[in-house]
Amino acid sequence: MPELKKLPYSYNLREQYENINAYFVNGLDTIKKELILAQNNLVTTPNIKLCELKDNFSSTVVLDKPMDYDDYYQLLSSQILPYIVNVTSPKFIGHMTSVLPEFHYDLSKLISMLNQNMVKIETSKSLTFLEREALAMLHREFYRYPSEFYQEHAQNVISSLGIIVSGGTMANITALWVARNSAFPAAGTFQGIAEDGLCKAYEHYECKDGVILVSPLLHYSIEKAASILGIGKKQIHHIQITPSGTVDVRALRSQIVGCQKNRQRIIAIVGIAGSTENGSIDPLQEMAELAKEYGIYFHVDAAFGGPVIFSEKYKHLIDGIEFADSITLCGHKQLYLPIGISMCLFKCPSKAQTIWNTADYQASQESFDFGKSSPEGSRPAKSIYLHASLHVIGKNGYEYLINKGIENANYLKKIILSNSSFELVTNPTLNIVNYRYIPSKFRKQLFDGCISREENKQIDEVNVLLQTQQFENGKTFVSKTKVPSSKYTEEILTLRAVLANPLTTFQDIDSVIIDQLRIAEKMIERID
Repeated sequence: MPELKKLPYSYNLREQYENINAYFVNGLDTIKKELILAQNNLVTTPNIKLCELKDNFSSTVVLDKPMDYDDYYQLLSSQILPYIVNVTSPKFIGHMTSVLPEFHYDLSKLISMLNQNMVKIETSKSLTFLEREALAMLHREFYRYPSEFYQEHAQNVISSLGIIVSGGTMANITALWVARNSAFPAAGTFQGIAEDGLCKAYEHYECKDGVILVSPLLHYSIEKAASILGIGKKQIHHIQITPSGTVDVRALRSQIVGCQKNRQRIIAIVGIAGSTENGSIDPLQEMAELAKEYGIYFHVDAAFGGPVIFSEKYKHLIDGIEFADSITLCGHKQLYLPIGISMCLFKCPSKAQTIWNTADYQASQESFDFGKSSPEGSRPAKSIYLHASLHVIGKNGYEYLINKGIENANYLKKIILSNSSFELVTNPTLNIVNYRYIPSKFRKQLFDGCISREENKQIDEVNVLLQTQQFENGKTFVSKTKVPSSKYTEEILTLRAVLANPLTTFQDIDSVIIDQLRIAEKMIERID
């Protein structure tokens, strides 16, 4: 049995959440030993175009003789690592991926060495119960049932408080799989949609089709789910949103009534807690009440915003999430876990039984095998990451991380509002800021509130150029996206900053903005 490296952290440090950054600083120091990019605090090697980089990977021949590992590592060091993206950089604030706490590097090695398979208890044993314990801990944070509930269900062979999957996409697919099967249960001669299929389900329940109601800011995994589950992407009906980008509850009620009149069976209402584009949060409480009134499955995609539950200051933003039938959480976002682990929580411990599948060789109904309820088969013991973080970072540590990200977002918001070169496009709810650079020739129109559709298109093109050049320069980074704008009654392109890296300081944010202004002055204003 391999030994787990003793983690060099004191108990007092774990108690003092204000020092939680030490975990991430230590992790960054480890990366610096391996990556030149991190040593120079670059986002990526400058002035490397993708069309040129791809030409370095043209070999299609498997070597006859094995390469020495040291030689292969040298290949990585010279041809691969200099051209990756340094997501640990505090000036990389464009995506939902950042630096990790150092203890995950030790755990990653342990997971590989143990090579446990979580599909079946005979290939995981104690780790099965560790995973169920971690899921119960998360479940309790969101659903707040009393201790007796968890004593009954946390390790109950027929109960499932959640399912660990490989990513947020798979978590949303799992939730909507459960919702679909719940919407078309067995009745009379109909054996349920899982057995008889979609056509017979529609025929038995005398409906034209099944639909999903969700904001137009949905994550594209909802579209994947609709396609995989046979519902069809065209049966995703977008709910009208308010000027702040959240679901209009009155429009939702009207849409529910309309679907019922049209004999369309509503498979699920999906609320968003932290949209990918701008971090907006739907009115979960009101949506849950409507779902209950009409007997509709309510799922909340909280892949990004879910961990706000740990912040006493901001947890009210997701009030109502405790009424969701299921919740998606993405580990590699604001839970700061390595990529490859996400969670789908279920309010009702028996809900996952709607998607059970069994086999003679594993996953019997009376077993603890995860294979019976998971959409995936074999998978590694990455639940150790979650279990460790819930212990080592803890509630106070996560609270600190959430609060710091929102504080950084508010700082960036102030910079944008104080600089006439930029326009704040959406008021941040969490730690995502949407803004855009405004060329000098359009600033008077912006001030007067009379920018035309054609001028908006030109501003879009400018911001694409700015974002592309910023990435190629390799010093700082924000991403780009499109968001609906009530101000302009059209969708506009924005720069998108995600302030999730706990190492990002106000000075780093200043550097990002200064870099953008420098690029704009050099490439855009002079062209004009």
